[in-house]
Amino acid sequence: MTGPPSGLGRVSTSEWRRGRRRWEETVIPWALKLVALVSILTTVGIVVSLLTEAVGFFREVSLGDFFGDTRWAPTFSLDPHFGIWPLINGTLLIAGIAAAVALPIGLFTAIFLSEYAPDKLRRVLKPVLETLAGIPTVVYGFFALTFVTPTIIRNLPGPFADANIFNALSAGVVVGIMIIPMVASLSEDAMVAVPRSLREGAYAVGATRFEVATRVVVPAALSGVIASFILAISRAVGETMIVTLAAGATPKLTANPLESVQTMTAYIVNVSLGETPFDTIEYKTIFAVGLVLFVMTLLMNIVGQWVVRRFRESY
Repeated sequence: MTGPPSGLGRVSTSEWRRGRRRWEETVIPWALKLVALVSILTTVGIVVSLLTEAVGFFREVSLGDFFGDTRWAPTFSLDPHFGIWPLINGTLLIAGIAAAVALPIGLFTAIFLSEYAPDKLRRVLKPVLETLAGIPTVVYGFFALTFVTPTIIRNLPGPFADANIFNALSAGVVVGIMIIPMVASLSEDAMVAVPRSLREGAYAVGATRFEVATRVVVPAALSGVIASFILAISRAVGETMIVTLAAGATPKLTANPLESVQTMTAYIVNVSLGETPFDTIEYKTIFAVGLVLFVMTLLMNIVGQWVVRRFRESY
């Protein structure tokens, strides 16, 4: 329907346009509903597949053993242990290091782009910064393993020289570098949305540019900034290839970032690529671990939505 048939009068053209408009108003909403339904059904399918296998796992392993034991050794046939806490510990340790790296750097970068950088410079810097998000995570993993640990961490004074080649610090730092663009871009978008009148009012009473940025713009954009923090941390929790290559495969309860740890995602990868027989208890562990990971990220996103609604400013 690119145009009315040739030879029709003006009235026919008008009627054709009205018919096309009615067709678009009918078809497009249904197409959008179909796309939304596909995304919902995909999520439901993921949840059902996780629950189906996880239920089989918890029929053989009690919740008390799963959340009460502090050792994770499901593949030991003589003395298996199914305590999830070592994997949770490794996941949170690396996510915490990544947050310590990415959140301040990303926030200060967003402040610079929003309040200090000229428009021409900002149009160049922001796409360059966002190219970090397009680098494959496997490249980040090899970067952590072959450069960050041997060249940087092991050359630091004190206990760093004895750091394990696979360690949580290297993986956490590189995961933090990876999520900096997410924090910076989303926070900068939230700051740019703050009305110019708030800045001008602060300048009128004698505030400096830094005071305007930290005491006016950031508080006004707080909901967007916190949402970017939570989304970035969720991304760090779910990261797979970097932690698989750089953090190691030693599930343990430790707060020492120089030791080898294992995250939930790394365990899922290691078991999935191994020779674990189908429908065994070892095979079902990946679904139990995946379900815990799904619940963790779901809760973080729920908290993020609550924060956005709680602190959102309307202008």
